[in-house]
Amino acid sequence: MILGLFYLVGLTLFLMTGIHVASAILMTALVSDYFTLQILPNMMGNILWNTMNEFLLVAIPLFILLGEILTRSGVADRMYGALAAWLRWLPGGLLHTNIVTSALFAATSGSSVATAATVGTVALPTLKSLGYQERLVLGSIAAGGTLGILIPPSINMVVYGALTETSVGKLFAAGIVPGLVLTLIMMGIIVVMSLLKNVAPKDERKALALAQRLKLLLDILPVALIFCLIMGSIYLGWATPTEAAAAGVVGSLVIAAANRTLSIAMLHGAFLAALRTTAMVILVVMAAFVLNFALSMAGVPQMLSEYVRDLHLSPMVTIWALVVFYLLLGCFLEAIAMMVTTVGVVVPLVVSLGFDPLWFGIFMVLMMEMALITPPVGLNLFVVQNIRLSRGHITDVYIGALPFVLAMLLLVALLIYFPGIVLWLPHQLFT
Repeated sequence: MILGLFYLVGLTLFLMTGIHVASAILMTALVSDYFTLQILPNMMGNILWNTMNEFLLVAIPLFILLGEILTRSGVADRMYGALAAWLRWLPGGLLHTNIVTSALFAATSGSSVATAATVGTVALPTLKSLGYQERLVLGSIAAGGTLGILIPPSINMVVYGALTETSVGKLFAAGIVPGLVLTLIMMGIIVVMSLLKNVAPKDERKALALAQRLKLLLDILPVALIFCLIMGSIYLGWATPTEAAAAGVVGSLVIAAANRTLSIAMLHGAFLAALRTTAMVILVVMAAFVLNFALSMAGVPQMLSEYVRDLHLSPMVTIWALVVFYLLLGCFLEAIAMMVTTVGVVVPLVVSLGFDPLWFGIFMVLMMEMALITPPVGLNLFVVQNIRLSRGHITDVYIGALPFVLAMLLLVALLIYFPGIVLWLPHQLFT
């Protein structure tokens, strides 16, 4: 237990210096190894080589590129308009469009940041001009963006699958139902807040005829086709997640060409943005593999499991303690870094307590979602603030996102006491 605390304190100190997350993780592993086994200098080359030879990790840049191409192809703008025509009658009006557009775009992007930035760019000018309460608008965009890592395909699920040797196809299937449930809970919160307080102006625009609204559904079709192409090819056994991601990229290029937005300049921007994001993610993942190797060789997961068993805590008490732990950790650590720095220790612990690693993968992704919208370092909060038109104080975004943090906590409770929400669909598809 003391050795585990040494790793945690060391990582915290390195992060407080302000150096890159991957550097902090690697330095923690090296310094800790120096005072224990002193084997990393001889093993690091093999660890990094084996990590980069992992075929599954190729899916990460492909999913990132897929989201970038769709963002620049105009798909989100058209989809937002179509959903607005169908959802504006609900209490809360176009706030629901923010959530549903995020959920649908999440089905292709795999990235929370990309989802929040795309939907925010489309939604903010419209909602501001119509007089919606700004705080809830900002919060709904930031929170809706988090669906990008829960509704498959998800880059974070790919990373979790690589680190824990869990089937990515099953993880994708496991995220669908919780993602839909969280979407409905968020919409329910908007309805309740709208009934209690006037957060949305009365929509005076004349409702479109049914024929017009049905025609607008064609603007949702590209996203649906990409989702079916990716997920269908995986579940029908035609492609691995990496091959499905490549097929999705090809499909996105076809959609961009059909929208007449495909150009050398657009591709240059998409590839450059994908390169930057991929470099950041892969560097963190590589450092995490080194740290996890050091932790495993030092026996930290086994010591932690034995320590928890000696406390005689029930599995439910332990998992709620992890909820508190990840809530606190998410306030100070970026989401994917939070996962890769703890998965090597926590997963063996929860598996020893009888929890399914597939279920825990979705649980961890949900905790990462909360980290994206909890201050002071919630990444989606900064993304929304950056594209905000009025440039007010970021506390407006914090306050607007708070009700949606409660929505995620409600879903966490549902997953803990009703694990079938996660496990039902994978069991149906893979048994």
